Amino acid sequence: MRSMLAATLMFAAATAAHAQMTAPQVRGTNPKAVQTVPVRPPTMQTPSATADAMAKAERLSLQSDLAWVGQYNGAITGDVSERMVNAIKEYQKAKGGKPTGVLNPQERATLAEAARKKQESVGWKIVTEPTSGARLGIPTKLVPQQASDANGSKWTSPTGTVQVLLSRRKEVNPTSAKLADLEKEPSGRKVDYTVVKPDFFVLSGLQGLKKFYVRGTFKGDEVRTMTILYDQATENTVEPVVIAMSSAFNAFPSGPQAGPPPRKTVEYGTGIVVSDDGAIVTDRLMTDGCLAITIAGHGSADRLAEDKEHDLALLHIYGARGLKPLSLAGGAAKANVDIVGIADPQSQGGAAGVSSVKAALTPATSSNFALSPSPAVGFSGSPAIDADGKFAGIALLKPAMVAGPATSIPASQAVMVSAETLHNFLKANAVTTNGTSTDAKAAVVRVICVRK
Repeated sequence: MRSMLAATLMFAAATAAHAQMTAPQVRGTNPKAVQTVPVRPPTMQTPSATADAMAKAERLSLQSDLAWVGQYNGAITGDVSERMVNAIKEYQKAKGGKPTGVLNPQERATLAEAARKKQESVGWKIVTEPTSGARLGIPTKLVPQQASDANGSKWTSPTGTVQVLLSRRKEVNPTSAKLADLEKEPSGRKVDYTVVKPDFFVLSGLQGLKKFYVRGTFKGDEVRTMTILYDQATENTVEPVVIAMSSAFNAFPSGPQAGPPPRKTVEYGTGIVVSDDGAIVTDRLMTDGCLAITIAGHGSADRLAEDKEHDLALLHIYGARGLKPLSLAGGAAKANVDIVGIADPQSQGGAAGVSSVKAALTPATSSNFALSPSPAVGFSGSPAIDADGKFAGIALLKPAMVAGPATSIPASQAVMVSAETLHNFLKANAVTTNGTSTDAKAAVVRVICVRK
């Protein structure tokens, strides 16, 4: 933690080499002086220039993912920096690749998947502290116990090895320097790193046998401080989370919030009918936490099973007629696919029309492919159809879990889960598929999730 957030952000620079070429003399002619002409080869684009050409949302997502896999320990701001480029190179070397400083599509997809698994392993969520309205990123699986009073909230692990505290209080004419000095006072606290800016301060070090990290700020006379305490034995697990928590902390939120927004009260996705008795496969994340799941035109559905590793969900509707299950046989992942689904109603004026979009495939993991570009909201759970018109997999939209500035809006990432993975999921849940149709448009349905 000593070097966390300490490096100055800077742009990397590169220089182009100059070469000279001399024209040859032709035998049998009077030799003449030939002027050397400098020839400039095309300038290679530097990693920093490549990153600078990205949308800021993409850079935020990249920094966040690198932090989650333990390669980046700087501020998640979306700004291009030498630290970010070096983190990319270190990640590439760790994966046995060439450290170019620029991730190819497969490397980027693999990184995103690894970061997502890290986030899921600690239960990362952006939450609103109930007494102040402050927004924090909380590793809910590490600190599942929460208590609140008028002065803030506390999240703890069952044994107290990890603790997160959000405190609020009044101070007369507060300044960051004054507040930082006050935080240094508790007995047993040894500070080894301090940052004091006009609008916030950061401290870290040892408090007894625990490591601590404090980030605080103020507005008017109200001070809000986030403190993280954790046993040194948990350092490898907790420190990447601390970096994300520091960047996600929004003490006085207004406008768009840090990280992905809270799940919508009503969310729309696409489902694939896989049997004529009402079995439907869709996106697990889209159907999480639903009070009710409805299949448009058919009625209520039950969620019978899920695959957390691949984010698949199995739904079932009862008594439905006229279903046209899709044939899941014969498809294979190729360079390009058509994603056939139903966009969110806001994207088509409240309508529910089925449409298709093209996407390129890049291998990401043994069972997933990255999709580019990402289809629109509502397409998650859609079938991907190959060039031969056969089922190749299921497209899923994965919101980028970015810990960054409150004003940033991260982009979603899209993957295609392979047909083989879907077959295994259905087989494990004793679903007999009997689709014979290759008409994907007839086999998709709109899935509607209603939450609190």
